[in-house]
Amino acid sequence: MIEPIAPFNLQDRVAIVTGAGRGIGRAIARAFARAGAQVVVATRTAGPGEETVKLIEEEGGAAKLTSVDLSKREEAASLIEETNRAFGRLDILVHNAGVYPFATVDEISDEDLEITLNVNLKAAFWLTKAAAPMLRKAPSPRLLFTSSLGGPRIGVPAMVHYGASKSGLNGFIRGAAVEYAKDRITVNGVEPGGILTDALSFATPEQLEAAGAATPIGRLGNPEDIAYGMLYLASDQASYITGQTIVIDGGASLTIAS
Repeated sequence: MIEPIAPFNLQDRVAIVTGAGRGIGRAIARAFARAGAQVVVATRTAGPGEETVKLIEEEGGAAKLTSVDLSKREEAASLIEETNRAFGRLDILVHNAGVYPFATVDEISDEDLEITLNVNLKAAFWLTKAAAPMLRKAPSPRLLFTSSLGGPRIGVPAMVHYGASKSGLNGFIRGAAVEYAKDRITVNGVEPGGILTDALSFATPEQLEAAGAATPIGRLGNPEDIAYGMLYLASDQASYITGQTIVIDGGASLTIAS
């Protein structure tokens, strides 16, 4: 009898997931915990993060909450330091946290622009630089990032700053993959399409239904759809993939120009 491959086993690994208080980040944290990882749930506000930890523990997983404001470099570094103190190792870093204030280029304030670039792009540099010494010691080190269709593939009005930050993030993924290849650290990301999270809270039920119907697969995505992509990239099965982003959008980007 053929022995089946055990898929996506993260047993005994330590993973940080930023923005894990809700939506995609929460789904990633729960999926990693189900696969055996000990998860550091990193959120800006404690309440949503506590709920994520509770959900993981109810499912028999292990999680620890850390509050962090990733618009500040020193707090990004402290997140890594706290993880080291708590676990003595780090295997997987998922930078999923993001901000997206709605404003046109004419309207956006310097403050909102700075926060967007700090959280969405600069934090990738800050977290990676702080985490690299620990990741070099890990048996299967992973750097993972939540990017977006907006910016790398499509332009979105009133979200130019967000799109620019995510386009920069894709450039970071490609460049960092080359720099860290000698250390066996793979660097990858996921580009989500329309996912049913708080980011779509502005839309009416009718608009959401229409958007799902316009997607080739026939529905909008769930946070778990992104989490499973991240789980694959975190696993040993993805050890030969680096510098890539996986588009998970139900085929929406295939028809956007038509």
